[in-house]
Amino acid sequence: MASERIPERRRQAAPGPVAAQVREDDLEPHAGLRYVARLFKVLAILLVLLLVAEVVLGLVQQGAAALATLLVEATRLVVFAAALWAAGDFALMLIESNHDLRAVRILLGRLSTKIDRLPPG
Repeated sequence: MASERIPERRRQAAPGPVAAQVREDDLEPHAGLRYVARLFKVLAILLVLLLVAEVVLGLVQQGAAALATLLVEATRLVVFAAALWAAGDFALMLIESNHDLRAVRILLGRLSTKIDRLPPG
């Protein structure tokens, strides 16, 4: 069925995959960006721990009188921690999208090579 639609010249056994050279730099050039992503996430966790400590100290020292101030500070710290976490995720997303782009380029190069090897006609 599907093989009936394929021209005779394409039904022949295709040559094996071309031995492609992949540079080591193409595989993992993002160590620094991955480090920055980890750093942002660690800082976000530290901010949440700081928030917990601040709430505990505020309630112990001033009791319910510090509640309004603690809510404002908690909101600021949670928003900033979320922004840091998102920045870390964004850096990881950039790494993954770059890997996808490199894979597409490699596949496109292989397809182009196969098309160039087809006999004219």
